[in-house]
Amino acid sequence: QVQLAESGGGLVQPGGSLRLSCVASGFTFSRWGMNWYRQVPGKEREWVARINNFGNIPSYADSVKGRFTISKDNSKNTVYLQMNSLKSEDTAVYYCNTNLGPGLNYWGQGTQVTISS
Repeated sequence: QVQLAESGGGLVQPGGSLRLSCVASGFTFSRWGMNWYRQVPGKEREWVARINNFGNIPSYADSVKGRFTISKDNSKNTVYLQMNSLKSEDTAVYYCNTNLGPGLNYWGQGTQVTISS
């Protein structure tokens, strides 16, 4: 079955950096785009970034554009989110996601990112 496993979260000071990873299994990774979302308690889950199946066309939410970079390594079935110049408002649980079709929307378990001094 489809599995997505995030890692790399943690506690970082404002202005710092983190790199999140998401290892995928159970589907042909190279054929599908991948997303990163984030969620703060009490708020809706927010889309952060997307990358196409080949890994050469990224897109970003305005709130992270210029600071975050999404990348995809099809040889490792892994999608990354490099986060630089982190701000307190980036604090959230970050989720990896892929949508393989109607009724086939998959999520990882999430990884906590906390930005605090």
